[in-house]
Amino acid sequence: MSAMHPARYWHAIEDGRIQCDLCPRYCKLHEGQRGACFVRMREHEGMVLTTYGRSSGFCIDPIEKKPLNHFHPGSSVFSFGTAGCNLACKFCQNWDISKSKDMDRLMESASPDEIARTAARHGCKSIAFTYNDPVIFAEYAIDAAKAAHAMGLKTVAVTAGYITELARGDFFEHMDAANVDLKGFTDEFYVRLCGARLQPVLDTLVWLVHHTDVWIEITTLLIPGQNDSDEELTALSRWVKNHLGPTVPLHFTAFHPDFKMSDIPATPRATLTRARAIALGEGLKHVYTGNIHDREGGTTRCAACGEALVVRDWYEIIDYRLDPNGHCPQCGTPLAGRFSQYKGAFGAHRVPVSIHRIS
Repeated sequence: MSAMHPARYWHAIEDGRIQCDLCPRYCKLHEGQRGACFVRMREHEGMVLTTYGRSSGFCIDPIEKKPLNHFHPGSSVFSFGTAGCNLACKFCQNWDISKSKDMDRLMESASPDEIARTAARHGCKSIAFTYNDPVIFAEYAIDAAKAAHAMGLKTVAVTAGYITELARGDFFEHMDAANVDLKGFTDEFYVRLCGARLQPVLDTLVWLVHHTDVWIEITTLLIPGQNDSDEELTALSRWVKNHLGPTVPLHFTAFHPDFKMSDIPATPRATLTRARAIALGEGLKHVYTGNIHDREGGTTRCAACGEALVVRDWYEIIDYRLDPNGHCPQCGTPLAGRFSQYKGAFGAHRVPVSIHRIS
């Protein structure tokens, strides 16, 4: 399969260049130039996506790894990504994929239909577009999502939410759930460490929660001394409650030294516990800690009576007490999220998959 595929979301501008309208970077390109994401390129009078049909690998994961704690808990998700990214995070935890400019890293080719068939064959509940941001391979992700829905599978986007108003309707129309990285809560943090701006991400979150049926959870990677002050955590938590609602799940996850921030220490457990306490104190009902063993920080509780409904340690489900409709067995209150018949947890392991291997 050719990786070159006609791209959408661009227009010609007066100086002879074309402007990419997919993300708020609005890259302006001469012939042969690539955008900041590296995978969208001007070719003649149009734009192509250079990674369509090519992946950096396929794995089956627990849905909790995305992380999604309120979207069919315990189910397995077929995960894949491509290469490149439209942000420039100095702390990227998947930098070898997202920052790659080496197309040889894309070891497997796969059509959208092949992806959906393989996911269904392995008994997965959903397909996740992850590892690098699916916004930059929107055309491929949308076609794979359509194929997934045709097979009765759900779809998940793991994204930074850095997408324009023009493109977001098309992209998220085909997603059932998304985990959005809210990387910090100051524009200074976004500019200095991500090469981006905060407001477009907030705009995406508000639009997703109030104008779509996509199930949303938020993740903030806490980096010591960068985005973990009481003031910033309070402001972030308050904004989520006031603009998105108290039942939107918020995950605080631990940073480990990587990429261009290898001199920063790993996030202490106490920082995650403090962040969770702040968010709960601001009125959020479902706040989690991640990348550490913390049973209380991984437990989903009823927003009404406090009953432990799903007990987790990291990605492992220890106890599951929701009824099939996602209601608390103690008081009958529905839990915010998307739920189905629980058939036991997939577990914390991940399983690499070759898409062309007959199983």
